[in-house]
Amino acid sequence: MWFRQDLRLGDNPALHAAAKNGDVLPVYILDNEAAGLWSMGGASRVWLHHSLTKLNASLDKKLSIHSGRSLDILNDLIERHDIEAVYWNRCYEPWSIDRDKEIKKRLGDRTIQAHSFSGSLLWEPWEVLKADGTPYRVFTPFYRKGCLNAMAPRTPRPKPKTLKLIANEDSLRIADLALTPSKKRWDEPLIKSWQVGENAARRRLNHFIEDGLTGYKTGRNFPSRKNISRLSPHLHWGEISPNMAWHAVRATGESDDVDTFCAELGWREFSHSLLYHFPELPTKNFQTKFDAFPWTNESANLEAWRRGMSGVPIIDAGMRELWQTGYMHNRVRMIVASFLVKNLMIDWREGEKWFWDTLFDADLANNSASWQWVAGSGADAAPYFRVFNPVTQAEKFDPDGNYIRQFVPELAELPTKHLFAPWIASSEILHAANVVLGESYPQPVVDLKLSREATLAAFQTLKKSA
Repeated sequence: MWFRQDLRLGDNPALHAAAKNGDVLPVYILDNEAAGLWSMGGASRVWLHHSLTKLNASLDKKLSIHSGRSLDILNDLIERHDIEAVYWNRCYEPWSIDRDKEIKKRLGDRTIQAHSFSGSLLWEPWEVLKADGTPYRVFTPFYRKGCLNAMAPRTPRPKPKTLKLIANEDSLRIADLALTPSKKRWDEPLIKSWQVGENAARRRLNHFIEDGLTGYKTGRNFPSRKNISRLSPHLHWGEISPNMAWHAVRATGESDDVDTFCAELGWREFSHSLLYHFPELPTKNFQTKFDAFPWTNESANLEAWRRGMSGVPIIDAGMRELWQTGYMHNRVRMIVASFLVKNLMIDWREGEKWFWDTLFDADLANNSASWQWVAGSGADAAPYFRVFNPVTQAEKFDPDGNYIRQFVPELAELPTKHLFAPWIASSEILHAANVVLGESYPQPVVDLKLSREATLAAFQTLKKSA
């Protein structure tokens, strides 16, 4: 059983099939060579370290750990353990698909069975297509016409009742993969606010259903409210399946909150469909007219954005939440992405790369589809003229300023009225709150109104040339 992004025993189709057909050698392979440009970022590696530790414990410490080229390692294990078949759940990154096709062919040449299963998505990308057989490019018909009219997501299965495990004495230790930093342990404060692993994922789902699902449709937009599931890292690493989340939420009854949550799972499906059918999504504009957009890519502004020192409080709060927790609230992700692309005029791919390195839930499909959506260059994208105003967004979705005060404490004493745009507060108000713009907190790196106008003018040139 070759574990990849399915680090769980429950509702694991490949593991069920393997356990049914014989003794099982559980294997994990760190294959950075195959991933190439999209090898895991720093935050992802930290989560993986802890998730593998939990999985290994649930497998009675018999998880066989390896690093290197997957085909070579599988061939070696097949020889040494008299393996008759290899089982895995499918991954959908372009490099994963290419690798798995080669492995299936090579194993077949040796008359070794290779069985792959759907364990990470509710619907396979080739199952949800338009009537003419082409992929959807717009989310609503993809989800409403395609997904909801397709076969219902399979019912989750418990972990195998009988699982006879084979031990491999030549396994590496998880620590040998060097997934966590060896010197400056920046990972320790980052991971402390999370519980990792299959059991933690189930607890997180149950907690969300009990305490966060009611009011989700509206509350999910407010970063200080409890109406967020925080399931995204667990889903990405397969500590819980989307089927488990779908059916558990559906079991609570019909409501707008339930429909909205399931539609969010639907967006995850849409992103994977786009990546499967358009494998250049992470690197190339989905709408080619954006190839001519005049990005500035000002390095100082990019660094200020990364560090949460842009001088715009909601932007800095979001970027610091990311840096301190490996996570960012979804509404705030849209706001900070819009600011990078449409106020700073920095290429969306720069933001995509930063999120890839710093998010625990860094997922190639979700990350690339979402960045292109905000930029306006993607499928079913936000129109180019939709520029999130970070001040009005903060006033609307953080009205009490709790989120900003949590992550930008140097502004905590400002009256809420002035918290969202401190640069327009009087010197008396700033002084009373112990704020010195340009010293204790930066001036905005750009003028929001002028930068919006400059971006819209640049977008207009694309419109004329299209």
